[in-house]
Amino acid sequence: MSGLLEICCDGLSSALAAEAGGAHRLELCACLECDGLTPSAGLLTRVLARVHIPVFSMVRPRPGDFIYSETEIEVMLADIADAKARGVLGIVGGALAEGSSRIDRNTTAALVEAALPLPFTFHRAFDLVTEPAQALEELADLGVARILTSGGGTRAIDSLEALRRYQDQVAGRIIIVACGKIRAANLAAVAVLESLAEFHSAARTPNRPDTVDQTEVAAMAEILDGR
Repeated sequence: MSGLLEICCDGLSSALAAEAGGAHRLELCACLECDGLTPSAGLLTRVLARVHIPVFSMVRPRPGDFIYSETEIEVMLADIADAKARGVLGIVGGALAEGSSRIDRNTTAALVEAALPLPFTFHRAFDLVTEPAQALEELADLGVARILTSGGGTRAIDSLEALRRYQDQVAGRIIIVACGKIRAANLAAVAVLESLAEFHSAARTPNRPDTVDQTEVAAMAEILDGR
């Protein structure tokens, strides 16, 4: 059993390094230092023209919380339409209700519908909800394809039981994409959970947080290819 490696990146050079290292999919965004925002049209266009692996686009209009106004939602819907037109193969986003402790069903439903027929990944805003079991059911009902989560902690390696529990609950309905400080040094310990099939990493270059480390990506891809 192998596994899929998704690398998040916010620049063309990083996208090329991720693909060269053996990544299976890219999550493209802007401003990784603020946990990812919607990438520019120019970045989307150039990455899609240069890489040959699937690209999912982040749709997040600003840093900060995940509670959005009507005008912000309007922009997000337009960004989804633009990303689809440019050729991305998936959308990453999500919204929380006032208080940031539960899913904003109406906004998330609108984002999922706008993304169709592309799959929608609910991003790490999921780790802020106080009732994850309930949130999993809500997202399944809304047609979310994937949930990006560390299991509620900072590092996936520290939340293996939560990740296992999440995937067991939604098996066959949603793919849990494990994330949270995943590197080659700890990936094997996370991938020991056989129910997990997809893994997400920024694979930052040491002392160069603005670039993807191709060697690190290659090491993680090798671990998953030999799983």
